[in-house]
Amino acid sequence: MLEIQSLSVAYRERLALREITLSVRAGEVLALIGPNGAGKSTLIRVASGMIPLKAGQIRLNQREISGLTAAERARMLAVVPQTHNLPPTFSVYQTVLLGRTPYLGWLGQAGSSDHALVAEALEQAGISELSARLIGELSGGEQQKVLLARALAQSTPILLLDEPTNHLDLRHQTNFLSLVRKLAVEKGLAVLVALHDLNLASLFADRVALLSNGRLQALGSPEQVFSPEILSPVYGVGLRVISHPEYGTPLVLPDGPAADFAPQGRGYMLSAEPMVRLHV
Repeated sequence: MLEIQSLSVAYRERLALREITLSVRAGEVLALIGPNGAGKSTLIRVASGMIPLKAGQIRLNQREISGLTAAERARMLAVVPQTHNLPPTFSVYQTVLLGRTPYLGWLGQAGSSDHALVAEALEQAGISELSARLIGELSGGEQQKVLLARALAQSTPILLLDEPTNHLDLRHQTNFLSLVRKLAVEKGLAVLVALHDLNLASLFADRVALLSNGRLQALGSPEQVFSPEILSPVYGVGLRVISHPEYGTPLVLPDGPAADFAPQGRGYMLSAEPMVRLHV
């Protein structure tokens, strides 16, 4: 479990996060949502130990994060960052093997169990066939899957993802988040993921945390949080929320002036058969 209690973070004199309290349970996906600058990425970074706290506590499986060494922290949580700072001349296999670093001895030699976990992570991320390719030869979407595989190779109970679908097309977005949700359920991972797309959050998250100006505005299931009364003031645009025609989850659509430019006759009519069939 990841527990965040009364968390505040400051950049110089500016408070970036104010009094944030939330937790992520084993087997759960919690999505951080909110407009640009709301504090989603900052919360991911501070939860990973990259940014110091101004006030509050972060506990990983009931252990205070400030009392953990870097190696201990790396055995408890793995991070899929937003940016791709991967060594271009490393192979995919070598890069994913870096996920085993917290478990290697002082000689840094990987054993048969480490290689088995890397092979499993590559298969889970769907990139086994890329294992010999160089990172510099991959597309942005393929590199994102390498980052996920590296995180899975760490074998941690907590997984943090900072806007992981930014470089993926629609099919790969849904496949990626389907995989993350599947791993959360099957492996009992506690997953905290920052997402821009509200409808992806609605489909794949058990709960959502709505941030605005560094404050937690709402926390609950998508059905509880996704309403025009809650979302519209935060995003500064008129929104309509209807039920997805197949999955029954909240579906967020623009309302008012933003919808006036839709092609004539289209309006909010939705096909009974979705364009992309998801597995959630």
